[in-house]
Amino acid sequence: MALTTRGGAGAGGGNPAKAPSSSDPSLGFLTKRDTEVKLPRATRVKNKTPAPIQITAEQILREARERQEPEIRPPKQKITDPHELSDYRLRKRKEFEDVIRRVRWSVSAWVKYARWEEQQRDFARARSVYERALDVAHRDHTLWLKYAEFEMRNRFVNHARNVWDRAVSLLPRVDQLWYKYIHMEELLGAVANARQVFERWMSWRPDTAGWNSYIKFELRYGEVERARAIYERFVAEHPRPDTFIRYAKFEMKRGEVERARRVYERAADLLADDEDAEVLFVAFAEFEERCREVERARAIYKYALDRVPKGRAEELYRRFLAFEKQFGDREGIEDAIVGKRRFQYEDEVRKNPLNYDSWFDYIRLEESVGNKDRIREVYERAIANVPPAEEKRYWQRYIYLWINYALYEELDAQDIERTREVYKECLRLIPHKKFVFAKMWLMAAQFEIRQRNLKAARQILGNAIEWPQKARYSRNILKSNFIWETLTVVGLFMRNILNGPQQTVMLGGSMRLEKNLSETDRARSIYELAIAQPALDTPEVLWKEYLQFEIDENEFERTRQLYERLLDRTKHLKVWISYAEFEATAGLGSEDSEGEEKKNEVGYQEQQMERVQKCRAIFERAFDYFRTSAPELKEERAMLLEEWLNKEVSFGDLGDVSLVQKKAPRKVKRKRPIPTEDGSTIVYEEYIDYIFPDEVALAPNLKILEAAYKWKKQKTGDDDE
Repeated sequence: MALTTRGGAGAGGGNPAKAPSSSDPSLGFLTKRDTEVKLPRATRVKNKTPAPIQITAEQILREARERQEPEIRPPKQKITDPHELSDYRLRKRKEFEDVIRRVRWSVSAWVKYARWEEQQRDFARARSVYERALDVAHRDHTLWLKYAEFEMRNRFVNHARNVWDRAVSLLPRVDQLWYKYIHMEELLGAVANARQVFERWMSWRPDTAGWNSYIKFELRYGEVERARAIYERFVAEHPRPDTFIRYAKFEMKRGEVERARRVYERAADLLADDEDAEVLFVAFAEFEERCREVERARAIYKYALDRVPKGRAEELYRRFLAFEKQFGDREGIEDAIVGKRRFQYEDEVRKNPLNYDSWFDYIRLEESVGNKDRIREVYERAIANVPPAEEKRYWQRYIYLWINYALYEELDAQDIERTREVYKECLRLIPHKKFVFAKMWLMAAQFEIRQRNLKAARQILGNAIEWPQKARYSRNILKSNFIWETLTVVGLFMRNILNGPQQTVMLGGSMRLEKNLSETDRARSIYELAIAQPALDTPEVLWKEYLQFEIDENEFERTRQLYERLLDRTKHLKVWISYAEFEATAGLGSEDSEGEEKKNEVGYQEQQMERVQKCRAIFERAFDYFRTSAPELKEERAMLLEEWLNKEVSFGDLGDVSLVQKKAPRKVKRKRPIPTEDGSTIVYEEYIDYIFPDEVALAPNLKILEAAYKWKKQKTGDDDE
């Protein structure tokens, strides 16, 4: 094969003298640059955004086909004689058969084949194709539908009935086959045949849609009694609220009010515990509202609220509240509101039974209504939710449920036996070995005392006393005054008085009890027993109460003796001041209220002067004690003189201020070293020292020391300047 070079003679045109040949010697002088093939540079796309008009492959192919030349397109076949028609049909049937052999299970392929035969008006062959298809896919209801529609289109009624009968017998759960079958019979006007088909369908117990279509069928032909009979069978087959409501509306639409009411009543008796009972009762109540039976509607709402669970009665409460606002009075509206709040509390305690605050709110709501049975029911449900852990912090809110329950039974319900059982059960339930609730023991004992049952109170308090020795966190029960006061009443006090950890509290409570009972001698003996104890946790409280007890009884001599006994034990500054205060005010309780005339009498002036002298004598004794026996307590002696001075001022004309002023000390600022860790005394602190006149007389050289101190101070001041 000869090759023709570009630009040569074979190429047609150009200068042949300039075309180099293979024998041309000048080829040896060509460079690489002269022989290099230069390709066009690739154009870089700058704009990469999509074009506004998108072209698909399908569109390109379609446009290419449209642009084809007419002679390229396959010509349309024109059949001119029976032989060509026969060949055409044979060829098409062969194509359909080939397709069916490949996709035998494809219903669409069979349907296309049958429809082509139908177009060729060969109904026998089309029917044969459908029958062959049923041998392959007889469970496909769409194939039965196509087959029956083929027979109906071509008015083969008997064939169509035969197909429908076979279809519904083979696939009775496919509702579409029944609907199409009945529709065909109705189109043909064969009402009896359609009714028979419905009866055959109902024997298979279809869903509500099938029954509703049967009822509508009878109503279309005015068969009301037949429709009512079907409704009876319908509600028997599907006893649900929606079926009964539909039945009642059917009767109501025809003006049969009593029949509709009987239907609702049957449904209410039969379906009161159904999950959808709320819908039924709402529909029943609205029916009675439309009939102007307000009391019946209210009774239905209340009956429903008692039967329907609270978790499914939200719509019922809302409708009842709207009903009462429209037809009810104030009491009815309040009942409806209470019902709605009750529903809310039920929902809260259902979600969290250990939320005791919700139980308290629920109980208060029921107590405001006043239904004893319901109140007790809520209390019992609340106390049944025992805290899961035996820790007191979890029980603190829970125990008040029992307290409120007991108080309700005693005060509101006035059921003494139930109250006693509540206390007993609560005390049995509390894990006393872990912790003790003193309040429950106290309230149980108080309850028995109110019932004048001292034996039961003695038993309860005896048990209460035993637990503190075993429990770890039970000191509150010993701190309560009432237990020990009641123990004195029932005779159990002496058993625990000497060994208890809180003797002062016990004794104080017992003394106050005896005082309140006007048992002066018993109270005094208990006080004596108390102060005779070798060790007390707070003895000052007992002495103070004992002294006040004697003062209240106007036993001034006993009070003085008691003060003297106390001074034998302690010479504390507060004791001296309290003793002097007593002497200054002894016997003034009743005389101060008699007016100025009484105070101006001679006898009263003498008594007041006697009190002043006794008070002054106590101060002098105290001053002598601090001066001689405790000279180091200078600050206490100064405080004593300050109190003495105030008291002399309060005496008025009877007081002698100069007596105290000549004993008053002089305050002097001094410095004293503060020892450090290494033993040096580099740091000093200032303190107030008291110089009493008697100390100056005892130390004649003190003036010299004071002068030296003043001189040192002045010198320090000059250096600072």
